[in-house]
Amino acid sequence: MSTNRPRTTLAISCAATLLVLLNFTAPLPAAALIGADLGAGASGRTWILGGIGVGLAASLMVAGSLADDHGRKRVFVAGGGLLALASAGCALATAPWAFVFARVVQGTAGAALLAAGLGLLGHACAPGPERARATGLWGAMVGGGIALGPVFSALVVRAADWRAVYWAVAAAAGALALWGAASLAESRNPRRRGFDAGGAVTLGLGVSLLVAALVEGRGGWARPHVLALLAAAAVALAAFGAVERRADAPLLDLALLRRPAFLASTVGALVVGAGVVGFMTYVPTAAQSLFGMSPLQSAGVLAIWSGLSFVAAPQARRLAGRVTDRHQVAAGLLACGVGQLALAGIGEHASWWRLVPGLVVAGLGSGVVNAALAGLAVRSVPADRVAVGSAANNASRYLGSSIGVALVATVLALAPQGGGAAHAVGVGMSRAALVTGVLVLAGAGLVALCRER
Repeated sequence: MSTNRPRTTLAISCAATLLVLLNFTAPLPAAALIGADLGAGASGRTWILGGIGVGLAASLMVAGSLADDHGRKRVFVAGGGLLALASAGCALATAPWAFVFARVVQGTAGAALLAAGLGLLGHACAPGPERARATGLWGAMVGGGIALGPVFSALVVRAADWRAVYWAVAAAAGALALWGAASLAESRNPRRRGFDAGGAVTLGLGVSLLVAALVEGRGGWARPHVLALLAAAAVALAAFGAVERRADAPLLDLALLRRPAFLASTVGALVVGAGVVGFMTYVPTAAQSLFGMSPLQSAGVLAIWSGLSFVAAPQARRLAGRVTDRHQVAAGLLACGVGQLALAGIGEHASWWRLVPGLVVAGLGSGVVNAALAGLAVRSVPADRVAVGSAANNASRYLGSSIGVALVATVLALAPQGGGAAHAVGVGMSRAALVTGVLVLAGAGLVALCRER
């Protein structure tokens, strides 16, 4: 029987977020193994990691709009079922294209769970301490999923094989869909609007082309097909802006961008993706190259950052009423930037302990940011558009992560190759820490400037 109990909604929403982020990071320690088993070339291995980002970034706004207007529970349950099917597709894949296609569909399913899940939470929990606690726990699941994904994957691969990881995700997603169907109460906008098909097509196409260009760009930005993808993405996104200005019920009301809180939420999420997640994605690979770590050991190093993020996020609620959510985002980004700058200078002769102080500071900052962004995303939009607020925030995060991964890959490629592979990784990661650290500090300043009148 469906209920309106906020605790039940919180538990289901948090479980979904944990699963989506676990699935998002699961391939990090096993990408080389998956690529070798499927016979993937360099481009195929890149898409094994990046394919899910296409589905997430392209689908979040559509999922949020459908959830608000046609039922958040309905979209959530559909997302859980689709994630189960797509995960089974990953486990059954025998060719790189089949695995990548299933990962893109996983991204679409994850978009439905994230947008509808936070929308359900925003509707069920009243503004104030109750919502601050709920969004803090939801934000903790972002760090928890990132921490658990690589460790879970490495353990399962050691015990069985990489396909077992996706069978486990399929089983968990199916159970989540059943739990949501049985326990969630439906909520939607009482004034249902028409579906903005033009906005959905142009935004989905534009974001998909942009993420595809970012993924392919890791192999060289001047290649003709990369330039063509970038140009086509620019045309599609310009068309989206034109469509939204004329739409009676736009997918994304562009007037929201004039709201300082919405702008701070969007900028903060984009910077977290580009500057923090983009850099941390490479930490396991760097730890393996520099320190000779196993996939499981390198996942443990990443968990210093993501695990502390998980711990810090629920505690951020103690700041509610004393520090605004916007200032929490700015302060958290400041800590992330300082932590990443502390990682500069790492080299092949350093101990892995050299990573710990920077990862600790960045992890604590990430926890505060994740909790505050969740609350800001819900607060920055009208009450009947909470899933759209969640979708815009998460879309910015995952688009940002694609930009960040491409940025770090470019910096690593520019590192001198003469001193050996480990030397090149050390120099590249040190430079990437400087570049992304400065980017995050700039983002903190921008968020702080989005003052609400």
